[in-house]
Amino acid sequence: MEDFEFLRHITLGQYLPGDSLVHRLDPRVKISVMLFMTVAITFNVSYLANIILLIVCLSFVLLSKIPLGYILSGVKPALPFIIVLAILQLLFYGDAFVPYGTESRTILRWGWVHVTSGSVQLVVVSTLRFLQLLFLASLLTNTTTISDLTSGMEAMLSPFSRVGLPGHELALVGAIALRFVPILAEQLEIIMKAQASRGADLGAKGRLRFIQTTRQMVALIVPLFIDAFRRAEDLILAMEARCYVGGRHRTKRVRFRFQRADYIAYVLVLLFSAAMVAFRNRMPF
Repeated sequence: MEDFEFLRHITLGQYLPGDSLVHRLDPRVKISVMLFMTVAITFNVSYLANIILLIVCLSFVLLSKIPLGYILSGVKPALPFIIVLAILQLLFYGDAFVPYGTESRTILRWGWVHVTSGSVQLVVVSTLRFLQLLFLASLLTNTTTISDLTSGMEAMLSPFSRVGLPGHELALVGAIALRFVPILAEQLEIIMKAQASRGADLGAKGRLRFIQTTRQMVALIVPLFIDAFRRAEDLILAMEARCYVGGRHRTKRVRFRFQRADYIAYVLVLLFSAAMVAFRNRMPF
């Protein structure tokens, strides 16, 4: 049954109580830091820049006192798909990706297979980007409760309400989506165990077994989506039965106030991200 335990590998959306510096930061600062770092990660394609960004993300993990192994355990369910995509990029991307200021060099050409220096760099940079975004997203949800995240997103989106953007509703949708991640993982465990108890060949070991497992996942998606729709309908009915109304007239349980650490973190990460974007084409290596 160990192969069916997906819930223990879901780190996104799981709040871990703590008293670290990252835990104490204002949720609006954490969301802003993630957005700034995401922009810097998106615009940098050099080896050196992504190594620097990875080191910075790892420093955030150390400051949060969240075990690194716990965050990396969330990669295990998606690892086969990541490996397949990396191999496809390496072998068949060819000259489609040429880093700025460099020339693509052919490393291996054999029929349809075309490995270049650009495709190698694409695979390495994509892997580093995935790790960076995983660290940022996991830290945001591991160090902040869902209610604080919802309030923080609502506060950041509230200025856009003047142009008709429903900030409260969008924040609520984001919070519900995060809540559904562990719920859907738990439901997937139940479905797989139920099918395995009826004789379905799930979770067996073997060479290239993940290909057959990927095909079998198609049969699991349908009942999983049906259950998700049922849960969404139950949630809607429950909110309507309680006369839920979103909008500006709702009172706040907690009012956030920026502290000195919040200002320092906000400014430092903003300056760092701006520098990484501004000098992205001057990065060597």
